[in-house]
Amino acid sequence: MRDPYEVLGVPKKATEAEIKKAFRTLAKKHHPDTHGNAPDKVKKFQEISGAYEVIGDKEKRAQYDRGEIDAAGQPRGFDPGAQGFGGGFRPRTGGRRGGPGESGFQWNSGAGAEGVRAEDIFSDLFGGSRRSRQPQKGQDIQLATTITLEEAASGGSRRVVLGDGKELEVRIPPGVKEGQTIRVRGQGGPGGQGGPPGDVLINVAIAPHASFTRDGRDLKLDLPISLQEAILGGKVPAPTLAGAVSLTVPPHSNSGRTLRLKGKGLPGSGKEEAGDLYVRLVVMLPEPGDKQLDDFIHGWQSAYDPRAKLK
Repeated sequence: MRDPYEVLGVPKKATEAEIKKAFRTLAKKHHPDTHGNAPDKVKKFQEISGAYEVIGDKEKRAQYDRGEIDAAGQPRGFDPGAQGFGGGFRPRTGGRRGGPGESGFQWNSGAGAEGVRAEDIFSDLFGGSRRSRQPQKGQDIQLATTITLEEAASGGSRRVVLGDGKELEVRIPPGVKEGQTIRVRGQGGPGGQGGPPGDVLINVAIAPHASFTRDGRDLKLDLPISLQEAILGGKVPAPTLAGAVSLTVPPHSNSGRTLRLKGKGLPGSGKEEAGDLYVRLVVMLPEPGDKQLDDFIHGWQSAYDPRAKLK
């Protein structure tokens, strides 16, 4: 029997992950069920499986590297004709044909293996031939798209392109969240054995906005106001996603004062309520400076200390 490393095409310093990957690739390529149980494929598959049973198991690999066991996994000097090999595929004498464990072959796994055994990977690769004969749903296709904050609030549509060049018009529901997945049923990969096609799964990201920042379904906005509006108060226009509204600024409002507009954030979805809009007032002095204001401040007598709370 050939050197297991040579059979799997990996160097002796290969990691466990590299060995497993090499075995999966070769097993899928040479599996008898996919080649009508051709004798040469049967022989090749037996060789691949036997090699993995030796170096795919941590303990056996160490024994092989130390020369304690041979390429068949048997102690040096062991006579395979006397007791048979400890692992591998052997022909079955009856029963119906099928996949691994059913189709003319039967896996006889070695006991006490600490690594990943070949039979476990067969199940992962092929899912059992019974299942392969059942209708199989097609593969889902994962895509991503970025929408505006306005689209997240009111909904819209997006055109996405699949890997085969096919274009899909996808509806964006109102109130969609950051990271939410939109499922388009039946537009994924084709099904097997008459099964249904897969779906297209679109992960939604929301682009940053020039004025608003998001906090869940709530929105935050910095709203500039004049010195006169801050001192005297009054009505000022404030933008929302649904258009401008009239916001009442209380007299003597400092920078940083936050006013809440209930329900003016992102809309709710299902039973979830709409978010709120939190408006933070920012007092802005005129640019460039205003001479009248400068003259007034020079003549203004006030003893108030804006930093009194810092003491």
